[in-house]
Amino acid sequence: MRILAEHLERFGAGEEGRLFRTSTGGIVSASAVWRIWRDARVIGLSSEQQVTPLAGRPYDLRHAYATLLLNAGVPPKEVALRMGNSVEVLWKVYAGCLDGDEVRLNRMIEKALAA
Repeated sequence: MRILAEHLERFGAGEEGRLFRTSTGGIVSASAVWRIWRDARVIGLSSEQQVTPLAGRPYDLRHAYATLLLNAGVPPKEVALRMGNSVEVLWKVYAGCLDGDEVRLNRMIEKALAA
């Protein structure tokens, strides 16, 4: 969020509310977005993660956000509201598992079973 806030402070938003635009104010092409996304995956993911579908497309960030909120304990109704979806759509589409979260979830299950 800090980086995004700094970007907005430095460059502002375009007339249509776009956060990112070309140097002439135009729309960033899909091919440019994909090149940047590919490079970002190399920087942000381990070599093992890079060969998986994890964060394979920019839209996957929406799935990760929904899952992050759910895993943080935010009630599903509130997550759905923030996502602009129904709870049914939230569970059907967005309730995946973040990479590497299995260990924490297994601990939660073990704790519940021990009780």
